[in-house]
Amino acid sequence: MIYGTGKKKVKIMVSAIACVLAAQTFTGCGKESSVTGGGETIVLHILENDTAKSEGYLEELLNAFNEAYKDKGIQAVDANMDEYTDLAANGPYGYGPDVLYQANDKLMTYAEDKHILSLAIEDFECYEYVPEEAWDAFKIVLDGETYYCGVPVNIQEPMLFYRADMMPENWEEEWDDDGNGVADFFENWNDLYAYSSYLRENDTSSNKDSRYGFMASLNNLYLSSQFIFSYGGYVFGQNDDGTLDSTDVGFSAGNTAYGMNALKQMAALMNEGCIDDTITLNRYEKVASGAYFCAVSTPDTYGLFVEKLALKYEEEGLSASDAQAKAEENLCMIEMPALMPADGDLSTDSADMGEDDWVNTIVMGGVNGYGISSYTEHREACIEFVDFATSYEMIKLRADTLGIAPTRSDVAQEQGGLTDMIFNSLSEGRIYLMPSIKAVDQIWVPMQTIMSDIAKDAFRERNGETVKYPDLNSLQSALETADKNVYDAIYTLSD
Repeated sequence: MIYGTGKKKVKIMVSAIACVLAAQTFTGCGKESSVTGGGETIVLHILENDTAKSEGYLEELLNAFNEAYKDKGIQAVDANMDEYTDLAANGPYGYGPDVLYQANDKLMTYAEDKHILSLAIEDFECYEYVPEEAWDAFKIVLDGETYYCGVPVNIQEPMLFYRADMMPENWEEEWDDDGNGVADFFENWNDLYAYSSYLRENDTSSNKDSRYGFMASLNNLYLSSQFIFSYGGYVFGQNDDGTLDSTDVGFSAGNTAYGMNALKQMAALMNEGCIDDTITLNRYEKVASGAYFCAVSTPDTYGLFVEKLALKYEEEGLSASDAQAKAEENLCMIEMPALMPADGDLSTDSADMGEDDWVNTIVMGGVNGYGISSYTEHREACIEFVDFATSYEMIKLRADTLGIAPTRSDVAQEQGGLTDMIFNSLSEGRIYLMPSIKAVDQIWVPMQTIMSDIAKDAFRERNGETVKYPDLNSLQSALETADKNVYDAIYTLSD
């Protein structure tokens, strides 16, 4: 395959340099160098996520770039760092990557502290193909000036993954009350709870551990965010000018205690792996084996589910090619059920519920993209790499390899409706984008702690121990404590 090198190269370099010089107080002060490196080969260290590495995409990207630029004195290599490496700690000492692929909240945390460069985004070849909402995820306003510090690649939200060949044979008769051709347990959470309960009750294994329904690590705010945002919770409030107000922490806002009650109910149909990262780690093989009917993950992990399912089919006797084809046919990825019970009671029969008894499911989402370290010695070469990596050919390859929802509209149209579906949900307010400010770093641990502890209540009760959250008041109090812990982490403990 021949990969393009993008357009407007000279213009990109000139505009980027101008942007850097115009915003020196913002971007930091990495050492300048020419693209050709004075006759020496420039080596760029690229930090990608672990999935892109394990599935071979990063290797293909690097090989394609290096082939295209072998006569231009630029080479790109794997940074060989953890995907969550701390640029703020390592960059000033020359240990960070030149280019990094991260979610918008992480990149913009670095941007706020001047660890990554601002970019002249209109000069990138992908600019006209990427919607404004995706660019805005990498926008920062300082002293009245707007800067963009990342180039979008894909949009993320928690998705349900399941095997089509594990659907109940009678689902059209028993689990499609409205006859619309979509199983009720994919449309609302009460029926997903009911089907999960049915599977647990009919688990005939000796240890009662072989048939589960919906499975997720409930301590994970991102993957279990529907229990917060569907009920009026939020991360940070807004100032009058629309900027985020990190003094206003809102996880306890609205009826979020109802959402925590629903989380606790769902935990009772899982195993104790839901209180930590166990399910996040084993979801690929457990969906493949049929132990989990469905599990939560993000679109860019689609390939990992397919890989494990193909291995399962091979174990059952299929050839490698037939197993791969069957896995791709049966592995399904859909958005979360769109309706949650307004009162947070998942056990109510959906047949007894009216339109006013539901609220829309809202999940946390994000935009992943490339940023350039302000400590790089090769800014222009980094811009060349990012332009190449966000070209049509490379984004299409990434989508084909990893199953991402690309932000490039031309690739999205060719891939099908996934990206359109996600952007539609975003425009309808069903996706709450991760805040792109530094303070968001402090939300994860307090919320992970409280969500894990609430989920654990289901097992305290099962084991005859005293539960910690017996009612809505105790759940509300716990959420208010979490809000205070987030605030303290931002403003008190950091002083």
